Amino acid sequence: MEQGEDNMVYLNNINKSYINGDTELKVLKDLSFKIEKGEFVAIMGPSGSGKSSLMNILGCLDKKFSGTYTLDGVEVNKLKDKNLSRVRNVKIGFVFQSFNLLAKQTALHNVMLPMIYAGVKRQERIKRAKEALESVGLGDRIHHKPNELSGGQRQRVAIARALVNKPAIILADEPTGNLDSHSEKEILEIFDKLNKQGVTIIMVTHEPEVGRRSKRVINLKDGYLLHDDRKVGDGFEFLGKS
Repeated sequence: MEQGEDNMVYLNNINKSYINGDTELKVLKDLSFKIEKGEFVAIMGPSGSGKSSLMNILGCLDKKFSGTYTLDGVEVNKLKDKNLSRVRNVKIGFVFQSFNLLAKQTALHNVMLPMIYAGVKRQERIKRAKEALESVGLGDRIHHKPNELSGGQRQRVAIARALVNKPAIILADEPTGNLDSHSEKEILEIFDKLNKQGVTIIMVTHEPEVGRRSKRVINLKDGYLLHDDRKVGDGFEFLGKS
């Protein structure tokens, strides 16, 4: 499989194993696919399929694997830890199921955090954090703390935080898992809006209804790529193992 100029994510022959005593457990097996700029992709599969291990690799949280991972032109697995941390902070916006917000800080301060690590000046941090919160409909909640917000509002804060460094990709791990159906719908509508604006989104989910909101579904089973389906009209077509 060849790397192309429009590829935001390029995985080639990824293998990942864990060693438990004398036993080697292979969790990802010869995994190869490309994600182009501006795609909205859902990664799905049953428990034990390798979703979490793949998410850790895509998020630059794990570089102990074989194969090639290139993110926005940067070959991740060749980076030293310091440079890997910078790529993770600048090129990836994370959205987690449990929100991962600082309980004692306001929405504004939570959204400002990635910019502090990136060395953005204070006034610019405040400006960009306010704009990000407004973009997810929380312009009137910037001084509220997480316990003063609903679950859906907390996830919107997390999405705003993911956006502020203008990352190459948004990586969302079960982003609707802790939400009621109304809040789930609101969060998915925000992802739709962001994707229409050109943001590349990779979402891990076990919920078929959530997965179908994406434009492409990559299904894993037992560490292998089982299906790679792209939406065409109201349905999906099989792309094959690219």
